Amino acid sequence: MTPTAPVFLSVVSPVYLAEAMVAELVQRLVAALERISPHFEIILVDDRSPDGSWARIKEQMLRDPRVRGLRLSRNFGQHQAITAGLDQCRGEWIVVLDCDLQDRPEEIPALFAAAQRGYDLVLARRVDRQDAWSQKLLSRLFYWVLSYLTDTTQDPAVANFGIYHQKVVAAVLRMRESIRYFPTMVRWVGFRTGYLDVVHARRVSGRSSYSLGQRLHQGLDIMMAYSDKPLRLIIKFGLVLSGGVFLMVPITLLRYWLGQISQPGYTSLIISIWFLSGLLLAVLGVVGLYIGKTFEQVKNRPIYLIDEQTDPGPNP
Repeated sequence: MTPTAPVFLSVVSPVYLAEAMVAELVQRLVAALERISPHFEIILVDDRSPDGSWARIKEQMLRDPRVRGLRLSRNFGQHQAITAGLDQCRGEWIVVLDCDLQDRPEEIPALFAAAQRGYDLVLARRVDRQDAWSQKLLSRLFYWVLSYLTDTTQDPAVANFGIYHQKVVAAVLRMRESIRYFPTMVRWVGFRTGYLDVVHARRVSGRSSYSLGQRLHQGLDIMMAYSDKPLRLIIKFGLVLSGGVFLMVPITLLRYWLGQISQPGYTSLIISIWFLSGLLLAVLGVVGLYIGKTFEQVKNRPIYLIDEQTDPGPNP
């Protein structure tokens, strides 16, 4: 390494509950990256993990100066942590992968080779996900709903893992909204995109830090941030409902004039009140969510805050 040598490759990995995986992650990353270039950096972003992940990251930084670490001031979330790492990148090509080793570092040379065919980014497509059937089912359902609401194709086999040219990352970083979802942001910026089928490994230890409630909350945030289709669906539903009312009024009046209705229907009245009240509350709730997300964005708070970080020093 020389002080003037450029950084050719950067790797960003958000770290959470990965104390037992950090050493193996770095070892396998170094072995994979050295097959491409000696000029690389590995940026590990500790999303304020409650275990000893930060201590393990500091150990790796002492052993290899190409390893850099960031520790956020609190748990901001996976995609905010990815943004923090991308903000620090100096490489021409940037790899993003999770820390749990289900994204295999050994696939990076193949991703880089695919990118050399003229692509600005190459996304890893997991051909056989090694997750629980319930997680895969929820993932398919989530991406199906997200595809419908955002009018874009969302592939459940594609997540964060991929290699991105610096111009793609620069475009993504220009999007400073508070609600962040890296795969959707990458799709939004466009550029020449390629896909590569990769092997998806089993998790080395522990389990996913995402609970069902967290996944639902994240899904709702993404839909609110990247689509106004729920509002348009409500308008369409309201028009259909109004059309039904205009149809039922003359029918009801005709039946009344013909003497087919002798007494007002208590049941139908109560059902109508409950239905319309519930509909109004649902509409107000959706509108309120959009207003809330707008309020959150206009506050313009930082996407993340860094508590500790290493000095990048000279380019490796």
